[in-house]
Amino acid sequence: MSTASRLMMSALSLLALVLVWQVAAWWAASPLLPGPAAVLAAMMRAAEGGALQRNIAITLARVAASFVIAMLLGSAIGIALGRSPRLNELFGPWVIVLLNLPALVIIILCYVWFGLTEAAAITAVSINKIPNVAVTMREGAAALSRDLDEMARVYRLGRWKLLRHVTLPQLVPFFTASARSGLALTWKIVLVVELLGRSNGVGFELQTAFQMFDVALVLAYALAFTAVVQLIEIGLLQPWERRVNRWRR
Repeated sequence: MSTASRLMMSALSLLALVLVWQVAAWWAASPLLPGPAAVLAAMMRAAEGGALQRNIAITLARVAASFVIAMLLGSAIGIALGRSPRLNELFGPWVIVLLNLPALVIIILCYVWFGLTEAAAITAVSINKIPNVAVTMREGAAALSRDLDEMARVYRLGRWKLLRHVTLPQLVPFFTASARSGLALTWKIVLVVELLGRSNGVGFELQTAFQMFDVALVLAYALAFTAVVQLIEIGLLQPWERRVNRWRR
């Protein structure tokens, strides 16, 4: 299927979703389920004063900082565990414990220990994401081809060339999976962090809208930020994934 056909199918699917939403709003006839027009109007009102753009930018900055920290630390931990069975035996259970610790608990503990600060918020989000990245990258590191390693030794490749030309290309699918799932998970956790302990951002605005029972504004912020994240996926992650996978046949 061509790119144009895929885009057309996606557009038709989204249009069908909007139609279903509109029919449900007509059937409910309640302010608790506003239609697309009401949500769009709420979005425009928030955008007119700049609040929508400002809060999305603040949340995106927190997402970016947490995402980069989690990907770097999680990848390093996962590769180390995957390449060393002894390290995996020693510290693998730690990763599992953190993986199953509720995100809300980590957020509350970070705020209690470090205060209601920006550093505490980013730390909480990063800690929540690091175990997910580590587990994925650990599986990727453990699945690296031994034949390619042996070939690299035969040709006496240095550590840098071995890492760049043999190890990292094999880890790209795992890193991409971690990044894609990580982006979705990170921004959701950031919203909870903002709701609990920040005075700005999309999460804070959602809390304010909830207190006012303004469902249209809740949906307006949710859809606007979802659209921004989707643009990041299409404009950054997918082109990067295609570029780094050019070596595959």
